[in-house]
Amino acid sequence: MRIGVYIDGFNLYYGARGICGRSTPGWRWLDLRGLAERLIDSHSGWRGTIETRLVYCTARISGAGNVAGQRDQDVYLRALRAARSIDEIALGNYVTRVSTSPLATADARGRPDIHHPRWPVMVQSSTGAPQPDARFMASVARREEKGSDVNVASHLLIDVLEQRVDAVVVVSNDSDLEFPVREARKRVAVGLVNPTKGYPAGRLNGDASDGVGGHWWHQLTDLDVRASQLPTNVGKLSRPAEW
Repeated sequence: MRIGVYIDGFNLYYGARGICGRSTPGWRWLDLRGLAERLIDSHSGWRGTIETRLVYCTARISGAGNVAGQRDQDVYLRALRAARSIDEIALGNYVTRVSTSPLATADARGRPDIHHPRWPVMVQSSTGAPQPDARFMASVARREEKGSDVNVASHLLIDVLEQRVDAVVVVSNDSDLEFPVREARKRVAVGLVNPTKGYPAGRLNGDASDGVGGHWWHQLTDLDVRASQLPTNVGKLSRPAEW
């Protein structure tokens, strides 16, 4: 059975960081093929000889503001290739920009709760009248990864439509993948892995019997991640000490 695995690298990284703990070691040196095969074996119900084709969609970290991050990522990507933990790396872009947005904090579901003035900190008009409906605006530097969702969607649909795979696994909780995932379910069985600790994106939900059927869903756990690590040394490459 040929299974295509398509991973949104930044969605997985930040999701695993939220699940396992940012400052804790033991989760970053992730064996992507090992993780995929563990999840397929545990949750898919697919039987027979499994052959995985794994596409890792990510972007290069800029060394301009994060030299250590760029160095560690480079070691990791080289280790993935050396360990044959991936078949293809699809690179998007990593950009830094300044954006202006209303000041907000996350509510219980992670949605923005916009803050308005109230005593003891109030905004006044030029006449001294309180303006409780005003908004606090903040200008911040943002680092964004661009292209991984497009690369996931593109590789997924090309492999399915050209009949290179018999089933697929998508590791992402990006609702922008609704269309390619829905179309894939009409043709092959689809496993969807939510790599975050948040609620699964509603637009990626469905029924196990949709289309050809045999679909499944799974929310990544700390155990999944920590049980799927590369060896400390992969050839001449070593896991970064803080990882």
